[in-house]
Order: sequence, then C-alpha cells, then structure tokens
Amino acid sequence: MSARWSDGAWTAAAPIYDKILSHPFVIELARGTLPPEKFTYYLRQDSLYLDNYARVLAHIASRLNDKKHVEDFMRFAIDGIEVEKAMHAVFLDGKLPARGEASPACLLYTSVLGACATLPVEVEAAAVLPCFWIYEKVGKHIMASAGAGNPYRQWIDTYGDATFEASTRRAIKICDELADKASAEVRQMMTDKFVTCTKMEWLFWDSAYNLEQWKI
Repeated sequence: MSARWSDGAWTAAAPIYDKILSHPFVIELARGTLPPEKFTYYLRQDSLYLDNYARVLAHIASRLNDKKHVEDFMRFAIDGIEVEKAMHAVFLDGKLPARGEASPACLLYTSVLGACATLPVEVEAAAVLPCFWIYEKVGKHIMASAGAGNPYRQWIDTYGDATFEASTRRAIKICDELADKASAEVRQMMTDKFVTCTKMEWLFWDSAYNLEQWKI
C-alpha cells in the first residue's frame, strides 16, 4: 500500500505546526490571559477571511468530478462556515467588519487561496486543508489545558466539536483520494501549497497578536 499524501504533507508542515503551538497567541489563549483586544482583532480578521474561504470551498466543489466530493465541499462551505460565523456573532455582537479592514496578513492569505483558482483542483483543495487540520489540532491542544473559567472557552469548544473533527477527517480523505489519481508533479504542488498555507495560519495568529496595521 502506497503512503498517503496527507502523511507526507503533515511531515513537511510539522515544524511550522510546532511554531504555532509555541506562539504567544496560542499559549495565552489557552491560559485565558490573551488581551481581549487581540482576540477581538483576530475574530474580526477571521470573519473577513471566512467570507472569502466559503467562496473558495464552493469554487473547489464546482471543479470536482466525484459527486460525493462535490457534496462534501458544498457542505463544508455552508455548514462549517455558518458555525464559525455564529461564533463571531456571539463574540463580536454581530458587528462584522467591512472588507476594507482586512489586515496585510488576511489579505495575503486570501490572495494565496485566490491564486489557486487557476491551478489544478487537487492543489486548490490542499490549500484549504490547513484551515481544517491545523485548527482541529490546535483546538484539541488548547482544550487539553484550558480551564472551565477561560473567557474564550466557548470559542475553544467549537474546535473540539465532533462535527468539526468529522469534517476535518473527510477533507483529509478527499485530498488523499485526489492525490492518489494525480501525477507526481501535482502531488508535490499539493504539498508545497499545504505547507505555504500552514505558514499563513501561523502568520494570521502572529498578525493578531501584534495588532498588525498597514504602515501607509
């Protein structure tokens, strides 16, 4: 049995994941000591990111050939995003940001995903996978140490949800199935993009922690 694409992709991205776990944003979020303004900044940027992310998921669905894959990605775009946006409504009191508020990191990440629209669909699917996989693993890591009195507990619990875990496992499986039928060149492109977007996840948290602003 040949090795799964996802195993190699995770191995390639593992050093970045380790840096995410050691980032002060993640550490302080787990401890409940993250300053509220940094958490709010993060949520506002994440809201902007998710608006774009839903469109990317739907675009991937439109390009897939397997009807089950199409159904799954449409469900990811509708159900998963709605759950996260509901969380934003709770923490942001429904006051969502305007698109013009996108930080440099947010704009870069969404631009990286947008640039995948003209690449093989396998690569576009691999690009969105870190938003599932990294978040699920980080969420579990935070849940293991976050106390019941953590002010961000409601947000943390979202990423420990069984439905989110099931969606993550399905997204990984779809990418493996796509990779199984892809050329060696496309598989490498998938891995490269997965690693790049894992870096974007680190950058997104780093941007929030530093309350990143445009310099001009």
